[in-house]
Amino acid sequence: MTAASKKQVWRILKFVVLTAFLVLTMFPFLWMLLTSLKGSQGEIYTFPVKYLPDPVSLVNYGAMLWKGNFARYLCNSFFTSSVAAACSVFISILASYVISRFRFRFKNVLLLFFLVTQMIPMFIMLAPLYQMLGKMKMLNNLYGLAMLYTNMMIPFSVVTLCGFFDGVPKSLEEAAWIDGCGYLQALFQVIVPVIMPGIAATFIFAFINSWNELFMSVMFIDVDKFKTIPVGLNALILKYDIKWGEMAAGTIMSLIPTMCLFTFAQKYMIEGLTAGSVKG
Repeated sequence: MTAASKKQVWRILKFVVLTAFLVLTMFPFLWMLLTSLKGSQGEIYTFPVKYLPDPVSLVNYGAMLWKGNFARYLCNSFFTSSVAAACSVFISILASYVISRFRFRFKNVLLLFFLVTQMIPMFIMLAPLYQMLGKMKMLNNLYGLAMLYTNMMIPFSVVTLCGFFDGVPKSLEEAAWIDGCGYLQALFQVIVPVIMPGIAATFIFAFINSWNELFMSVMFIDVDKFKTIPVGLNALILKYDIKWGEMAAGTIMSLIPTMCLFTFAQKYMIEGLTAGSVKG
């Protein structure tokens, strides 16, 4: 077999493997989409399995949007996730800059502490957090939930952004200082544009984790108008039944904001690779 033939076989093998991986990855999403388009529970539970909806029905989407409070849940999730992601990223930028650029005692211990906090189970902190929010009168409050999400996202965001700050040459800041910039001006006008891909990735991480969080929202929110999407979908699990069609429809709709965020961030991350690093 010639070298060209071996190269062609290798390309075909890679294509087959990647295609198989794509099919396995997309199969749960496709199954969920088909389930959401089935008009009744009987059609979902039928045996032998009926893969394609016949006929295609949007009754599950209608039940979630008009009969339920899914639109309100969507707005609540978007608000809490956006506020938590923006606040955690802003705080983490300041903290990561200090940790990366300044020398002080116990810096490595501080970074290790941030990592260790990610290993603590959330239910251990349930009682003190509940008492704290109760005294602050922030139970059943979206601002209180956003504050909790912000605190949850900060440690990992700080560790992530420290790596991006370490990769930026200090000469960029020194050039900004020569031009008369202070620390904050150099940070936000020179360094932040350079590490924008890292900031975008950190924002996406914080947003998606806040968007999908269930435990805290179940514990601290019991008023229907303040519930988030995970809580609303969890309510579809009844004592003797599960509304699979409505749950699948709600899950499909809940994916739309995150897909739009990825679409926007993809372009923004590419632009951030070169923006701000060239003077003049």
